[in-house]
Amino acid sequence: MTGRQTEQDGRTMGAGQTGRQMELPEDRYARELEFLAAYDEGPRPPGWRLTPRAVVTFVCGSDGEELRDGAGRALAVSRKFVGDRQLVERCVVTLAGERGLLLVGEPGTAKSMLSELLAAAVCGTSALTVQGTAGTTEDQLRYGWNYAMLLAKGPSREALVPSPVLTAMARGAVARVEEVTRCLPEVQDSLVSLLSERRIAVPELTGQEGEDGTVHAVPGFTLIATANLRDRGVSEMSAALKRRFNFETVGPIGDLAAETDLVRRQATAALARSGAAFSVDDTVLEALVTAFRDLRSGRSAEGWEVERPSTVMSTAEAVQVATSMGIGAAYLGDGRDVVRTLPGHLLGTVRKDDPADHARLLGYWDGPVRRRAESGAGLWRTLWELRDDLG
Repeated sequence: MTGRQTEQDGRTMGAGQTGRQMELPEDRYARELEFLAAYDEGPRPPGWRLTPRAVVTFVCGSDGEELRDGAGRALAVSRKFVGDRQLVERCVVTLAGERGLLLVGEPGTAKSMLSELLAAAVCGTSALTVQGTAGTTEDQLRYGWNYAMLLAKGPSREALVPSPVLTAMARGAVARVEEVTRCLPEVQDSLVSLLSERRIAVPELTGQEGEDGTVHAVPGFTLIATANLRDRGVSEMSAALKRRFNFETVGPIGDLAAETDLVRRQATAALARSGAAFSVDDTVLEALVTAFRDLRSGRSAEGWEVERPSTVMSTAEAVQVATSMGIGAAYLGDGRDVVRTLPGHLLGTVRKDDPADHARLLGYWDGPVRRRAESGAGLWRTLWELRDDLG
């Protein structure tokens, strides 16, 4: 059973619960999806809920403009993916052509989020997902059996337990495979014939009540996979599998203000789920994001060289730090300035992979942090005075 299947089952078993920690995009943005379906009545590829143009609008937003549909309803569509609009457009074109889409990039660059948004907009569900791991089997990409029914009645459609990929093929929907390079080569190879032939053979059903034992993909079926650039050595994709995907690289957010705004919004939402208000000052938040960007790129905003840590200083990690700072201020605040917790949180992030990264963070403090403090920047002066907190 996949993680996504477990999540789906949990929604049923927990029907008496009043809330969810995380909502699927098709649930969270249901109003926008319904509006866009009525707003743009142009041509749609087979099986698509929205037009390709509306899918791009759903992912990238309407830039604050209120759109108006034929019934006179108006709605400003929120921006969900902070990245290159042309990248999103290329992804949509790939899916409209029913070709496999592979999103690659450093960890924490919102590849999974983008794949969820695209799937939700195209077919109405992002839940047809296989999580790739070293333990993922071919059955999780193809099918399994309800063994109690299999023993009682023999092979039949009723006893067949379809994988999320097989379900997507039968519905003409989008299937998702997360971390495809973490799957073993023999599991990856099963995707080659699936993406080429667009059918899955079920030999056990051949000859059963006229069955030919084959499940064919209906129009609209396609597949989105994700892979981290740092995981290429886990299970390198074969040339045959690579040829069956269009590759799109999802990079870090290029603009400081856009990244800061995203971190603020996501940290605010996380604090709201825990019943608290986000109270980290904008200046402190900008300093946090600036530090992440400096360490990620190996160069400060001023152009000073910075030794990059081996760990990935992603936007997702910045959101976690901002959330932790907000939670500390909300529940453990004792009058201390929240900025005094920033060095400790940064150290916890940087030292995840290599103890030598501790020295690199100290080097960052002795370089850009000190130079900004000497230039008279008050917040950076405070951070420089907190250097000893790094140990």
